[in-house]
Amino acid sequence: MYRGYYSPAEWEQIVDFSATKETPFLIILLDRVARRFQEFRRDFPSAKIYYAVKASPGEEILTLLRDLGSYFDIASIYELDRVLYLGVSPDRVSFGNTIKKARHIREAYDKGVRLFATDSEADVRTLAREAPGSRVFFRLLMDAVTSDSDWPLSRKFGCQPRMLMELVSLAADLGLDPYGISFHVGSQQREIPAWDAAIAQVRHLFEWLEKERIPLKAMNMGGGFPADYLIKSNPLSVYAEEINRYLHMHFGDAIPEIYLEPGRGLTGEAGILVSEVVLISKKSRTDLKRWVYTDVGIFNGLMETIDESIKYPAYTEKGGETGDVILAGPTCDSLDIIYEHFKYQLPLSLEIGDRIYWLSTGAYTASYSSIEFNGFPPLKTYYL
Repeated sequence: MYRGYYSPAEWEQIVDFSATKETPFLIILLDRVARRFQEFRRDFPSAKIYYAVKASPGEEILTLLRDLGSYFDIASIYELDRVLYLGVSPDRVSFGNTIKKARHIREAYDKGVRLFATDSEADVRTLAREAPGSRVFFRLLMDAVTSDSDWPLSRKFGCQPRMLMELVSLAADLGLDPYGISFHVGSQQREIPAWDAAIAQVRHLFEWLEKERIPLKAMNMGGGFPADYLIKSNPLSVYAEEINRYLHMHFGDAIPEIYLEPGRGLTGEAGILVSEVVLISKKSRTDLKRWVYTDVGIFNGLMETIDESIKYPAYTEKGGETGDVILAGPTCDSLDIIYEHFKYQLPLSLEIGDRIYWLSTGAYTASYSSIEFNGFPPLKTYYL
């Protein structure tokens, strides 16, 4: 019933390739990643697009995006080493994590990275010491805005406007280059006005800092661009049209340099996670719901189903009448229940050994897959 997320040719390719493979595994359609990158470049023609490596860090994706001219947002020196190994020059890399060890800052700096993000005094002082003269984005706290997203980022990242202004002044005094302000409206953000609220705040901060004779040059709007899950989102062009309108409304002809950091928005719809039904059972003779246990769950790919936040389309080739199910993973952990409260339905004809295809699983699946929890290996990923 959800096969319409992919073209007939794509679906035939997926099924044919999957036929002889042992589940669970993830398929990434590289053509979809490439098309999506070109859409970002078309719809945000003046923006620098930094792919959020953490979303799906496979070398095949990184190589593809490298060749298409992408920049890269890294969260650790380990991601940095991965992109540098593939021949990406350090001037195409931003160290976007605000939580980082001093020695890792120094290592990134020694390897040529000159663009960092921060949101605290201690980190600013460490950057000044370990990465002198570097350009810095200051991350604005957006907890009120991100609460509308499917996967909110909470209060862990960013700082309040008053503190941000203090950090900009401190960075300038310490010899860093206060380059711009960054924000993130929440992962899988379907509410377009969230960007309006964020851009308006950034404009106010730009004006205040201009008065303090600290002109900023850039605004990093982060990620948040949604993928199509059980609830489909607007096309990227609709988001872009509105966001570009917000930029002109708040900045007029003085729009700063724009940075974007899409992860899910680039790779989410390119992935199909293929699993097998391990067991179907009921908890009592009168139980109205079937428990369907698959060989993939929260600990080996579907981490974002915690609290049923991300609702992936689940498709099986079995047909006929459907009924309510509770979907759960294979591990000996009671947390490993994928969907219990949201009413997922699967065919009554579903049997042990049948396959379930989890659609739009190209982001935050393989990268979240655990290392041998209960002995289950990480997801194997194939790139087509």
